[in-house]
Amino acid sequence: MLQTSQTASRRHAVVSETRHLLFTVTPGAAWIIVFLVLPSVYLMAVAFMTNGPYGLPQLPLSLNSFEQLAGVGFLGWSPGNLYTLLRSLWQTIVATGLVVLVAYPIAYYITTCRARWRPIMLLLVVVPSWTNQVIRTFGWMNLLAPGTPLSNLAEILGLISPNMGLYPSNFAVTLGLVYNFLPFMVLPLYAAFEKLDTAQVEAAQDLYAKPVRAFWNAVFPQTLPGLLAGVVLVAIPAFGMYVIPELLGGGKAMMLGNLVATQFSGGSNWPLGAAGAILMLIATFIGLFAMRRIGKRLGGGEEVVI
Repeated sequence: MLQTSQTASRRHAVVSETRHLLFTVTPGAAWIIVFLVLPSVYLMAVAFMTNGPYGLPQLPLSLNSFEQLAGVGFLGWSPGNLYTLLRSLWQTIVATGLVVLVAYPIAYYITTCRARWRPIMLLLVVVPSWTNQVIRTFGWMNLLAPGTPLSNLAEILGLISPNMGLYPSNFAVTLGLVYNFLPFMVLPLYAAFEKLDTAQVEAAQDLYAKPVRAFWNAVFPQTLPGLLAGVVLVAIPAFGMYVIPELLGGGKAMMLGNLVATQFSGGSNWPLGAAGAILMLIATFIGLFAMRRIGKRLGGGEEVVI
């Protein structure tokens, strides 16, 4: 009798725990399914459809959208879309590299400040990102326009022609990307610097290691988790960026995000836009896989693996 009562009590506890787990997980799972999984499935289906008379997808299924993305059209092959893909990749690599170069000294400097000043310094880094991205981009348009101090300085140095501003240009797009994603690199690096074992740095200095060698052997491996996290947070959204290339590029520096958005609006080719969006998803998975392999190769602990 007692054993039966204990079994019933255990069953009741398991049922209660299961209900509590379902009650906790269901809202989040439903949100992910409705707003992430289903749109992605629909997007994949659209990419394999045929472009209709008004740009809407229709049957039969085909690979025309992927052929167009590769540059194949009814007039023959054109490298325009491939140039857009290569430009997106190049802009992402350059912007991410510059963000790393700028964020490393900033994050290190913040960790060397007094404890009471660190939150303020971090706030100064993060506060600009609280403003709408479009407003910040318009601010850079005004700063880089013809006749501004930055444009005049570039003209004096012979970097641009007279009466030509730094905007619109690829330089303006790169500068906008670096400015926009800098906080996403500083914060992970700051968290990594907070855990830095200074004894290793001091040991490298005691062994007369040069600053570059001391950084590479003592500092870099310890900050690698923050660096890889920052690269993921910067490179993936930068690859599909729309607002900054659209405004600061002035139509001269179109990236993949602009190509996709154009096909869903003025271009009226939903299957081609969906194929571009799928390409961004594939690039995201490839980037995450690459970061995972690099993390294991460079110094691996579990905290490096994304």
